[in-house]
Amino acid sequence: MSEREEKFEKMLQAIQKEYNDTISKMEMLKTEGKTKTVTYKQLMGTKVSLQNMLSRYEIYGLLER
Repeated sequence: MSEREEKFEKMLQAIQKEYNDTISKMEMLKTEGKTKTVTYKQLMGTKVSLQNMLSRYEIYGLLER
């Protein structure tokens, strides 16, 4: 694997981890009834951004779901 491919894999893993962490935080806030908070809304924005990035990887055949 080339250095570039290794960097890509590292970045992809970081994005996937951040996406999963964001979902976990959102679920925690949801169980606490805090879906109207600024924090929850910020996490929603982060989730959408990360989801968009992962979708682009999938479109270009770089990620299988």
